[in-house]
Order: sequence, then structure tokens, then C-alpha cells
Amino acid sequence: MAAPQNPTEHAELAQALRAAVRGEADFGATARALTTMDASNYRRVPLGVVTPRDADDVAAALAVCRTHGVSVVPRGGGTSIAGQATGTGVVLDLTRHLRKIVELDPVARTAVVQPGVILDELRAAAAPHGLTFGPDPSTHSRCTLGGMIGNNSCGAHSVAWGTTADNSHALTVARYGGDTLRLERGTLPDTLPEALPGLPELIRTNLAPLRTRFPELPRRISGYALDALLPERGTDLVRAFCGSEGTLGVVTEATVRLVEAPAARALAVLGYADEAAAAEAAPGLLPYRPLTVEGMAADLVREPAGLPRGGAWLFAETGGATPAEARAHAERILRAADALDGTVVTDPAGQRALWRIREDAAGTATRMPDGTEAWPGWEDCAVPPARLGPYLRDFRALLTEHGLRGTPYGHFGDGCIHVRIDFDLLSLPGVARFRRFSEELADLVVAHGGSLSGEHGDGQARAELLPRMYGDELVALFARFKDIWDPDGGMNPGILARPALLDENLRFEVLPKGPVDVEFGYPHDGGDFSAAVRRCVGVAKCRTAQPTGTGVMCPSFRATGEEAHSTRGRARLLHEMLAGGAGGVGDAGQTDGAAAVITDGWRSTEVRDALDLCLSCKGCRSDCPVGVDMATYKAEFLHHHYRRRLRPASHYTMGRLPAWLRLASPFAPVLNALARIRLLASLAKRLAGIAPERGIPVLARETFTRWLNRRWGKGTFIFSNDEVAMVWPDTFTEHLSPEVGRAAVLVLEAAGRHTIPAGRGLCCGLTYVSTGQLDKARKVMRRTLDRLGGTLGTPMVVLEPSCAATLRTDLPELLPDDPRSAELASSVRTLAQYLEEYAPDWQPPRLDRPVVGQTHCHQHAVLGDAAERRLRERAGLAGELSGGCCGLAGNFGFERGHWDVSVACAEETLLPSVRAAEPGTELLADGFSCRTQLEQLGGVRARHLAEVLAEGLEERTE
Repeated sequence: MAAPQNPTEHAELAQALRAAVRGEADFGATARALTTMDASNYRRVPLGVVTPRDADDVAAALAVCRTHGVSVVPRGGGTSIAGQATGTGVVLDLTRHLRKIVELDPVARTAVVQPGVILDELRAAAAPHGLTFGPDPSTHSRCTLGGMIGNNSCGAHSVAWGTTADNSHALTVARYGGDTLRLERGTLPDTLPEALPGLPELIRTNLAPLRTRFPELPRRISGYALDALLPERGTDLVRAFCGSEGTLGVVTEATVRLVEAPAARALAVLGYADEAAAAEAAPGLLPYRPLTVEGMAADLVREPAGLPRGGAWLFAETGGATPAEARAHAERILRAADALDGTVVTDPAGQRALWRIREDAAGTATRMPDGTEAWPGWEDCAVPPARLGPYLRDFRALLTEHGLRGTPYGHFGDGCIHVRIDFDLLSLPGVARFRRFSEELADLVVAHGGSLSGEHGDGQARAELLPRMYGDELVALFARFKDIWDPDGGMNPGILARPALLDENLRFEVLPKGPVDVEFGYPHDGGDFSAAVRRCVGVAKCRTAQPTGTGVMCPSFRATGEEAHSTRGRARLLHEMLAGGAGGVGDAGQTDGAAAVITDGWRSTEVRDALDLCLSCKGCRSDCPVGVDMATYKAEFLHHHYRRRLRPASHYTMGRLPAWLRLASPFAPVLNALARIRLLASLAKRLAGIAPERGIPVLARETFTRWLNRRWGKGTFIFSNDEVAMVWPDTFTEHLSPEVGRAAVLVLEAAGRHTIPAGRGLCCGLTYVSTGQLDKARKVMRRTLDRLGGTLGTPMVVLEPSCAATLRTDLPELLPDDPRSAELASSVRTLAQYLEEYAPDWQPPRLDRPVVGQTHCHQHAVLGDAAERRLRERAGLAGELSGGCCGLAGNFGFERGHWDVSVACAEETLLPSVRAAEPGTELLADGFSCRTQLEQLGGVRARHLAEVLAEGLEERTE
């Protein structure tokens, strides 16, 4: 379908859409760049994005697009792995407004939902009634019901509850042009001959192929389900529509079936010699009616903690009315299974930890154990479960024949395998091998009686190969079926019927062919910034509405709900920036200027504005399944964006905070007094780029180092080096909260360690890094290394988590050629880590009180908090600290324009947990930002763990 060919036509289309819909019609570069890709290997640049407010908006947009001859792509969470959520026309974003659960009937066990409802939202609404929606893909926290219907999604529990098609009762569908059909299972529309002329004849004249050419297997998702239209199957238009991948119409409302959720669950984890053995064992478990039978091999599991002995595992989940019943069911499976080893897990936390390994596989599988990139494309083939073992052996042999590697995992009980393969999609020979392998694998799947797609649909990745599975006659019927629904060809063209080639529109084609000049070392990406950006494959775990457990990612998305402020959205914008090839980014492969969305490279205002609300919390570094590190990418971008240009005022003030505080320290009493004068404080904040709502922190009258040197001067100490604890005088402890340093000294001395300052004038460079002043950061870091001299390599206690994280990661990545940086990085310890390693027999004071508070986001992402948890437990400090981010995040929450997002982040989990705390609960926050946020927003004083322990020590000696 032809698109508007000139700017005037584009403007007319945009104007017509804005006039026709109450929602937004955005034809700007940011909106287009955010929707060029889904979670697949493909990229197509749309003309614009419409976010309809209701079903009338959907119909109006479809009518305008038909008038202008522009194609339409309906889009949910954008987690499709085959490319069907991308297109060159208008994208309908159904996630922003169409998110209402219209009705939930617990008696009938049905729910009426709009297409943008997130699966987990529906499950949460059904849970109080003991119900759930059966299909549950691993993206359940961000995928939409509309997208699930479009792909006929399945998930881990399809063994028990089937596919989305099995659980869909009725659909309201808007067609290209705007007319609407109501499809109900078991009832044909009275207007069927008029609405879909030619459909009765298509069925009547093709009964034989419809009855004989579709393989019978539980996960046959490929193609259109035309066999559902057979008279003996009730001419089921609902089932035939499910899995149509947006090529027939747009679902505006759906009635879905709910199922009874077991009150209790248990997990039988079974170990086998290899994945083929596990696959062959899976069908034997089905007679025991498990809820799911999932499989994975050792090459996917980086840390097999909690797994029984074996090279591959089956997860067989069971349910029951009571925990004992669920456990008994799991134990029956364990006894019946011919496994090398096995265990039954009933603890909910233990089950969640194991399921997290499986659910994150779509991301973790994108990297081979040696760091090599791996890609989708053959993500979800399915064969009859009884054939899965032989198929996997043949599949592994085919990989070897082509010199490829992959890590299969998936729904073994349904014969469906997910795999990411280390295709070379960057070179012409590599793409040619991708095509040859795809063709041969399609033949192998068909030879085993399987389906090219067992869950995610065909999209662009597999639709070209459908004749190998169905033959030319059925594929021709697919095209006729598409034409009956969409005679103008405006719905998601190039998908399913008359598909694009599987090696067209690859998203890697537009990236720079040579290296991009960058500042960080990107050690996990071979020093290649493009490879770092490629890490984001669109899994979209960053788009969850709630943090997962103690997770952090992505606070700005949860605060705004905007794709541009998710980790994925920012990665997409950086990808498009690289694709534009302008502004000194690099030599991009983009030759079609019309397809370049962002063309001004590092100077891009679109990228800058999206990164502006990135808190640099580093949560994505640990929580993103593929390890995207947006804080580093942001610092890199800001460095280039403002190079030889005027920066925001906050970069000169808060970005250079260590230098200003050193200058201000002698005048602390006077400056504190002046800051209490409202007019002067307002003027200072205005000049410094600080949010007017913020209070100015109080400067310490005596710095930590001065106190420690004064304490040192009380006597002469002679002790061996193995008794010394060196404390890093970070900027915040030194000038703003020296009480933390003093408390840490008391704790360390109580543990038998003599404390000395690491040195004077030391700085990790944190504030320079976070504002993208990387030349200055590197200079500060080198000076610090010089001043440390012979003490390099000595264990260094760093009390401020953000500074410890900077030393651990940013320092060696900015100075990769200086061996001293790695030496210092490896010496960094938190207080708890130091005590556990160097004073393992020390017993902390027993405090026996509950705690609430915040684990610093940098500690969560870089350092880990296991030692802190163990130390709190030994001290009798019971309770979990909040996940997420406090919202202050260093300079972020102080900067003008960030107040609302900062407050929203704090209100997510931290402030509610503090308000709900019982009297006498200890409030912990090791980060200066977290303590400041709690004081300024909650009116409460949080303390570093060192302060709490020091107080306990004093009470113990009284």
C-alpha cells in the first residue's frame, strides 16, 4: 500500500487524524522512533502514531487512514518477536487509554476488557474471586490482552488452560475503514454475507483442504486458523480471528474466559542428563495433569542455585486446594519421573526465584555465555510433544552444521521451544546464512509434524516460509481470507498474507558500519557503543507498572507511563540516533534519508529530552534481562551533546559539587545561616538550576576527615596493615553527613579494626559522570589514583553506595587502559561487605526491632545487598527494605523540572512503607539521597546502618 509521498500529504494526514480523534495523533520524530521496532529483528519506520481514547477513536482513525490510503498497525506492549508490531503507515498505540476492565463477572467467570489492558492487571482484578486468565506469557507484566489475541498467545500454563483463542468468547472488531463487527463464539453475525462477502463460499468450496491440511498439535499458531471455520467446528470466527496479527482488524473490546486459580501451588523440579532427555520425559508427566511442564538446559542457567543435579531441568507445577494437596501432587510427579535428581519446592519465594530464571530467559538468552549476541527469528517452533526429543537432537545437529549456537528452552509439555541463535545479522554473508538456516529449519519442523510458530506468530520472521508448512493451496486461501476481511489491504500489510521476505527490514542494517567515537570502554560489548545499544531487544521488562520485588527498573516509566521514559524507549531513540548517521555519531548504513527518523546525532533534542527524566539509577544494569546500562549511555550522550556548548546551570553547580563543597567548607556556619533566609535561598536555587521546592542541605561544621585526623592525633598507634580499615571520604560523608563516617569508625573499631582516612581530596567522580562531564571525571579520577599511591589495592570501605558503585564500574570503564583503576575498583567494599570479609567473627549489637527504608538503587544494581541483609539479620533488624528508587537520585531530584517525577518515585513504595510502619520501627537508608528525600518529603530522619549499629554499641557499653 502506497504511503503519502510528500510533506504536504503527510501534514494533511496528520491534520485529518487530529481532527477525527479525541486521542493524540503524533507525527513527531520521537513518537515515530519509539515504534520503529518491537522485540524482533525487524525495523520499519511509521508515518505517525495515534493513541485512541476509545473504540470510536479507533474507528475514526481507520476511516481516515483508508481515505488517505495509509496502512495501519495495531500495537500493544510491543513485545512481539516476529516483527508484526511494526509498520510503515500509522501505528495505533492501544496501551495508553484503552486499558479499562469493563466488567468482571465471577459467577460466569468472564471478563470484558479493552485491548490495552495489561495481563497482570486482569489477573490482579480476578484474584480476589479465586480466578485468573489462563494464558500467561513470560511478558505477563507488560503484554496486553489485545496483543495476546493478535498473536494467540499461550504461556507456560497452556498445558492446563490452553491458548488465548481457547479462552476468548467474543470480540468487537473495527475493520479498515471504520465499520465494526461483533464476533461471538457459537453465533454467526446475521450480517455475515454482507460484512464478509465471499467467506461462506470460501468455506464451502474448500472443505477438503480445511479438514486435512492443518496439523493437529497443541501449539499450532502459524497462519490463519481457517479450520476453525469448518461447519463441524461451529464456523468459529472468534477462533479464526485470534492469531491474525493485526492483519484483519483491530479488537476494541473482548470477552474472555477466566479459570479457577489453585489456592496453593508447588513445583517439582526434575534434573536430566540433557535437554533431549528432559524433552522425552515431558510427555510422560502430562497424565498427572500438571499445570505446566517447562524445560531449560544448563547453557541458559548462569547460576544453578536451587536446581537439582543435571544438565537440563523440567519444571512441573501443580495446584491444590491446600499446600499439602499441591505438594502431594508434585511429589507424585517426582516419584513417577525417571529423573537423575529432583526436588519439590513449596516455598513461594523459592518458586518465584526459579520462575524468574525461566521468565528472564527471553532476555538472558540474547547473550551466549561468552557474551556473543544471539537473536530471535526462530523463537518458538512447536512439534508434537512426543516428537520433541528427536526434534531437539536434529535441531542441535542443524545448528552445528551451520556453525551456529543456541540455547533452547520453553514449553516442553506442549512441544514448543524458544531459542535465541547467534546469527550474524550485521554482514551480508551472515544474513545469507540466516536465510539458509531458516529455510532448512522450516523443513525440519515440518518433517517432525510441527508448526513454524508455536506462540509468537509468524510476522515477518516466518510468514515467507508458510508454503513449506501448509502448501501453496492453503497459503492462497490465507490470502483470500485476508482479502475478504481487508479488501483494501490496509491492515498490517506484509504480514501473514503476501509477506515481506524474512531477511528484509532487518534493524541492524541502519547501524554504523564502523566504530563510534565514545568515552566509556563498554567492556561487555567489545568497546562498541552500537553493540551496547543493540542490547535492548524489546523484552520491555522496564515497562512494568510495579517494581518486581526489590527491583528498581524503571522508575521514570512508572512515574510517567510514557514509552519515551522507559529503558526500552531510550534505547530505541539511541538506535535511531545511530541510524541517522548525522551529527558526528558515526558512519551509519542508512542510505534512504526518508527512513532516518533522528538525523542530528549527538545533538538530538529528542534523545536529550527522553534521557532528561532518566534518574541514572542503574536499575536496568541489573534488572534488565539483557543488561542495558542506560545510566552509562546517558552520561555518554550528555558528554557529546554538550561538548563545547553551554550546559544547564545544574551541571555547573551540582555536577561539580565536590569542588564547591571543598571551597564552602570553611564557611559552613555562615552559608547555613544564609540558606535559611528564604529570599536568598530562592535566588540561589534559581541561579543553580535547583527545583524551587527543594531544601538546601546543611553543610557540616566539621568534615569527616578533619574529625578523623583529630581523633588520630589523640595518640600514637602502632599496628599491622591487616588491622587497618581505610575509609573513603566521599563527598557526601565528608561535607554533608559526617555523622555516618563517625559511626562507621566506631563500628569498625569495635570489630577490631583501626580506621584511617584513605587520603585527602579524593573523589570518585560521580557527579561529573552523572552530568556527562566525562573529560573532567577522567581528570578527577586520575588525580585520585595518583593521590592514593601505595595504598592502592588496600580494601576500601566506601559508605556512600553511589560513590562505591562509581568506583566499582564507572572508574574502570572510563579509564580502561590504566591498571590502577581496576585495582581500586576491586578493592571497594561496603561496610557490611568489609565486616563480613575482614571481621567475620565480630558480633554486632542485638537490636531486635523492625526496619523499613530504602536499599540504594546503585547498591542494588552494582554492589548487591546480600552482606547488608545478613548483617541486619545478625543484629536483629527484621524486615525488607523497599525496592524501586527514592526519586532523588543524586542531582536528578534537585534539578529544576524534575520535582513531580521525583515525588512520584518516592510515593511508589518508599513513603507508603514509612507511613505504614509501626512505632519503634528503625528507618534505614544508606544513601545520602535516600535520607534527604525522606527528610524533605516525609519529614522523617533515616539513618545509615552504621549509625544504627554504633548507637547499639554505645547502649551495650552503658
